[in-house]
Amino acid sequence: MQKLLVSIRGYNEAKEAAQGGALIADVEYPASALGTPYPLNILSVRNRLNKDGYKKIAVSTNIGELQMNRATACQAALGVAFSGADIIKFGLAEETLESAMYLGETLVRTVRKFFGTKKKLIPSVFIDDDLQRYFKPLKDGVKLIRQIKANGLLIDTFNKSIGMGLLDYCDITDLKKFVKAWLAGSIYKDELSALWKIGVDVICVRGAACEQKGPGRFGKVKKSIVRSLVGTMK
Repeated sequence: MQKLLVSIRGYNEAKEAAQGGALIADVEYPASALGTPYPLNILSVRNRLNKDGYKKIAVSTNIGELQMNRATACQAALGVAFSGADIIKFGLAEETLESAMYLGETLVRTVRKFFGTKKKLIPSVFIDDDLQRYFKPLKDGVKLIRQIKANGLLIDTFNKSIGMGLLDYCDITDLKKFVKAWLAGSIYKDELSALWKIGVDVICVRGAACEQKGPGRFGKVKKSIVRSLVGTMK
């Protein structure tokens, strides 16, 4: 089942996303590529969604774009898992394929030791030209998720301040080979239909779901806009 993920700053936006038909509320602080939030914000969103009848809405979050070392990455992943995240994204910026596999295997094994298969683990890789010096998502991504036994792969953009989105770095046909693909990176409404058609699992948006009264990703998520994005799946 294909799903729309909407990145949200807190419960009010999570409710707007849920009422608009999004199936994943992604808790973040949208000042960087993934936007790491506080654990108490994750907990608040999960608890309030449950209380208000949205238990079926998955809560995702992240532990940052860069991982300083394996031990702290594992601690961070467990921290957000215990805070209520159903889906944990972990950024692998500036990691080679070899180091990404080494880190990813340890992180996935750690979370599954505590939670089994209850939590989904999604490595996040970046398609910006300068970061492809380390890791080439379109070449190395499939090998990575097979090796670490992750639940999918998020292909994203790292620098969201230069006006370039995912499809500025690759063609839709380049993405067809990915099984369990998650896509993000300044994706616009008029790009969604074509991306759904290639079978992508999850498309992640923030700015496209916002009423633009704030700068870009700092607008406010609105259910009417989310509903229009969900409608592109048809």
